[in-house]
Amino acid sequence: MPPADNARFLVEASKARSRQARERAEEAIKTAAVRNDRPTVVGIANAAGVSRSWLYTQTDLITAINQLQQRAPALHRSPRHVASDASLQRRLETALERNRQLRDQIADLTRKLETAHGEIRRLRTLAQPPTPNVLGPC
Repeated sequence: MPPADNARFLVEASKARSRQARERAEEAIKTAAVRNDRPTVVGIANAAGVSRSWLYTQTDLITAINQLQQRAPALHRSPRHVASDASLQRRLETALERNRQLRDQIADLTRKLETAHGEIRRLRTLAQPPTPNVLGPC
């Protein structure tokens, strides 16, 4: 008795797996489009449960991903990550106050340095012996 020829069943199962993978990838792309995400091949492959190498062989799916990438902004921030105007104003005020403090500190240190330098000059002058008067008293 010859062995049973199950090749037909294997081919059908392979086609079904490929069709299901494609459907999952298409669904992942549609979901990314609805959410206005900027999809990546890795993200779509992970969401669809397929390999990146398989996804790259599906040129129409790669084209769809590329089109979504061009449409969606590069940096997608949700509203909770965007600073409010009040927050930005407070940060600006804090930075300006810190700048004022640093300017005051620089001015104070500059005055102290000038005072110290003047004191050094005065001490050097006192430490030098008087220069003899070569001409004598006039």
